[in-house]
Amino acid sequence: MDHYFHQFLFGIYPYICLAVLLFGSLARFDREQYTWKSDTSQLLRRGSLRLGSNLFHWGVLVVVLGHFVGFLAPHWLTAPFMSATVHQLLAMVAGGIAGSFAIVGLTILIARRLGDTRIRHNSRTWDIIIVFMLWLQLALGLATVALSAHHMDGVMFEQLTDYVKGVVTFRPNIAGLLDGVPFVYQMHIALGFTIFLVSPFTRMVHIWSGIASIAYLFRPYQLVRKR
Repeated sequence: MDHYFHQFLFGIYPYICLAVLLFGSLARFDREQYTWKSDTSQLLRRGSLRLGSNLFHWGVLVVVLGHFVGFLAPHWLTAPFMSATVHQLLAMVAGGIAGSFAIVGLTILIARRLGDTRIRHNSRTWDIIIVFMLWLQLALGLATVALSAHHMDGVMFEQLTDYVKGVVTFRPNIAGLLDGVPFVYQMHIALGFTIFLVSPFTRMVHIWSGIASIAYLFRPYQLVRKR
């Protein structure tokens, strides 16, 4: 039973989550565009919002970009410049610093949301659930940094990168790549995909707008003509 659950959780579940993320976001954009927003609480109280928001967003942006670059970069591209050990050390240092900033900022935002009566009453249930899911995910990520310090040979890091690349490239039997991986890593991976799963139905959907805003750098200037 454990074997089948492991196969489902790390071999099938990731694709369910990614499919729901894509098609759920498209459906929400098509049917409920007025709900496509981050529901800012700045008008209710400005205090601590700027500090917490900046720490969290800048920290989590570095973490997310680091995951994409670190785990999806082809081996032939990184091998000439760094060994697996150096690659792992770089990921630990950059991810540890950025993750620390992000979790401190998110802690400030959670305390603000729950500590202020007006903000708490104007928060949806999922607003509170998703921030705690993000906090737990950051905490698990920092725990993996500490755990990685005990095996600096880069073998497990390569094992994890092979798994992530396997998900993207539809490699068969990818769940087997996580056999023997410590429970903290497995929780971090499973919770990450779960966040993808629920994102289309929460305020997290506004992430797509942040990605799409890059297009503004390349759009033509607006022409304003006088009458």
